[in-house]
Amino acid sequence: MPGSAPGNNPTVKGDRVEIVIDAGDGVREFEITARRAGRRVETTSGRGVVEVTELTRTGQPVRTARFMASRVVAVVEHPFADGAHDAERSSPTGKSSLREAS
Repeated sequence: MPGSAPGNNPTVKGDRVEIVIDAGDGVREFEITARRAGRRVETTSGRGVVEVTELTRTGQPVRTARFMASRVVAVVEHPFADGAHDAERSSPTGKSSLREAS
């Protein structure tokens, strides 16, 4: 957004987002990735909820993950490098991209 201070952008777009949450007995990590070429991952927060959504090129939501903001320890965005080929963006396995990191 024009005129916004860095880090104040309520919407973050990228190809992969890592979320670290406090699970009470430790932390749990989740990774949300754009599974197909042309898709993007968008992160928003508001009203006590952090929401990560995979969107198509036209902006249609494909899948959404929601986390309580009070439990979120970190949100790390890994954007796709501009100028790279779309073939590199696609998931080689085609498996679900919302997974708990080990």
